[in-house]
Amino acid sequence: MTNLYIETENGATKNHPAFEDNLIQAFGVVPTHWEPFTRVERPTPAVYQILEFDEPVYAKVDGVWTDVWSVREMTAEEKTAKQQAVITVFNQQEYASNWSAWTLDEATCTMVPPIPRPEPVEGKIVFWSGADANWKEAPARPEGDYKFDFIAWAWVAR
Repeated sequence: MTNLYIETENGATKNHPAFEDNLIQAFGVVPTHWEPFTRVERPTPAVYQILEFDEPVYAKVDGVWTDVWSVREMTAEEKTAKQQAVITVFNQQEYASNWSAWTLDEATCTMVPPIPRPEPVEGKIVFWSGADANWKEAPARPEGDYKFDFIAWAWVAR
């Protein structure tokens, strides 16, 4: 792993981090006004968190300059809006009535069936059947460009 350094002036960073090898190549040594830097990967916010900025800020943490990302919890209004957006998109899909029994799982902010999907069986295709309110085996998919019609419970040519 190559070490990173960042140029500092009066206790603040200048520009962006540079590789130690590049500094040595340019200056023969790492200049004293360049301090160690630790790269921190961009975090993946949890379901109800927001990454405040697309870029980190540089800050000194425990004596080492590093990327600092700002992640915050959603407000109640933001959480409700996100949940409603998931429900709206789900209800706008083709054959939406087939999945009318599905509900929002607030913990994951995803739509879930009232009955968990059964374990897959090789060679079998299982879809949710709204008419039966259960998972149901679909007929084998024919060769070619077909999509499944949940009303007719059959594959139809596109």
